[in-house]
Amino acid sequence: MDSKKLSELEPIIMSQYNNINGIVVVRQGNIVFERYYNGYGPKDTFHVASVTKSIISALIGIAIDKGYIKSVDQKVLDFFPEYVSNPADIQKGAITIRNLLTMTAPYPFKNWQEPLDRLCRQPDWVKYTLDQLGQNGKIGAFKYSTAGAHLLSAIIARATGKCAREFANECLFQPIGMRVILDYEMKAYGYEDLFGKNVKGWVKDPIGNSTGGWGLTLTPRDMARFGFLYVNGGVWNGNHIISKSWIDESTAMNSNKYGYLWWLQEEDGVFAYSAIGDGGNIICCIPEKDLVVAIASKIITKPRDRWQLIKKCILPSVID
Repeated sequence: MDSKKLSELEPIIMSQYNNINGIVVVRQGNIVFERYYNGYGPKDTFHVASVTKSIISALIGIAIDKGYIKSVDQKVLDFFPEYVSNPADIQKGAITIRNLLTMTAPYPFKNWQEPLDRLCRQPDWVKYTLDQLGQNGKIGAFKYSTAGAHLLSAIIARATGKCAREFANECLFQPIGMRVILDYEMKAYGYEDLFGKNVKGWVKDPIGNSTGGWGLTLTPRDMARFGFLYVNGGVWNGNHIISKSWIDESTAMNSNKYGYLWWLQEEDGVFAYSAIGDGGNIICCIPEKDLVVAIASKIITKPRDRWQLIKKCILPSVID
């Protein structure tokens, strides 16, 4: 890395990106830049919002690697035999894990207008989401759904016998040196309860499923560890944590620019895939540069685009 160019990063963060609480940049497996702001330090954890979805994607891949799940083409309803659907609702029965991963399952709400407050008021989030699944649209059209990601968490629990948090601690987090994530039970579901600084560990729904679309708290270093695992082909210290074929499949470019719960982009010949959460939380992976940028942020509306920061201030400092 060009240290002089990299030194230009901090004043820009402080003047233009003041909701960033922590940033870790990893190049070729080494931390080359790490800073904390707003009174925080390396041991503080932050609610990373929808970055949680990309963790769920990894857990689905690990569950397939270990034989708990047959493939992404398994039908969603296969995991919920107790659920009784309308026999006339053929489309619901055809929806697969792949559709949930790629956000190509239909729901009754308009795209980007999902009523999450309604989900959070339900005594059974899984049944509520299954009731919504397959409505108002056709399989294959992109429609972003946090509830759909929650179904994937429930599928992990059904397939492995452990909630996503427990499965992640055992098969993902601890093997790559991340801290153990503790259980967290929501007391209320207002905005501050859902996204405020008091969220700790990994939130669960009323029946014990780890929230699939949000609710996980991580340190910036742990975010960077997860990103590096992907850039390094699923290998950590010589141990295969997740198959490279799953990583490649999860991040393959497509017309929606959305993989298996990863955002995809290609600009000026640079390909990146990112776990992105509200407020500017991001784990940006740029494999051809062997580069990972992890940013933890205070969740605010309309944060400045993190890609612009990465493109203008971090990528130019990379020495090929």
